[in-house]
Amino acid sequence: MRFARLGLALIIATGGAGATFIAAGQTPAPQQPAPAPGQRGAAPPQAPGGRGGGRGGVQVMTLTPAGWPDGAVIPAKHSQGGGQISPALAWSNVPDGVVSFVLIVHDPDAATGNGTDDVLHWMLWNIPGTARGLPEGVSQGTQLADGTRQISATGPFYRGPGAAAAGPAHHYTFELYALDTMLDVPAVGASPPQTRAAVTAAMAGHVRGKAVAVGLFKRG
Repeated sequence: MRFARLGLALIIATGGAGATFIAAGQTPAPQQPAPAPGQRGAAPPQAPGGRGGGRGGVQVMTLTPAGWPDGAVIPAKHSQGGGQISPALAWSNVPDGVVSFVLIVHDPDAATGNGTDDVLHWMLWNIPGTARGLPEGVSQGTQLADGTRQISATGPFYRGPGAAAAGPAHHYTFELYALDTMLDVPAVGASPPQTRAAVTAAMAGHVRGKAVAVGLFKRG
């Protein structure tokens, strides 16, 4: 018994911004492979929050560490063995309407949680939207004088790089996000992985810009 073939359409969601219709039998265009840790193209990786709450995309900002060129070796004074002094950072090309910034510093070469996460070296959120950088040697504490909150995997402070000398240098990744809101996430009361997840979830739909910088390090 023959069955008549019906024309079908498959709907593929595109981040809440619309839909693409593909006729039955049509082969969709192949997706681009995800970049390897530390690998970056002309634009930074997509930010949490997809397309920035439907406000026309995530603007590419510039993040500049004062102590090394992007992709070069992090000076020892910023490492675990050299004083763990947080580096000075500057950023530019900030979009209009920014209320706060989030900075996430992590080591994608150091997997944790059965490979589902990596080591969090520093996370600051509710950095005032008027800020265009951080000074060297940010003080410790869950909340700074300007309202910025901070944690790392080991406490409310910057945790320097410390990859073992025996292996390859790790790619310590600094990701800066510009948001159109403040985040109501406390810096105390939960584990660092839980707080990181809460901040990331709260960013959804509010990302207006993003910048990425990388520094390499392993112990000598």
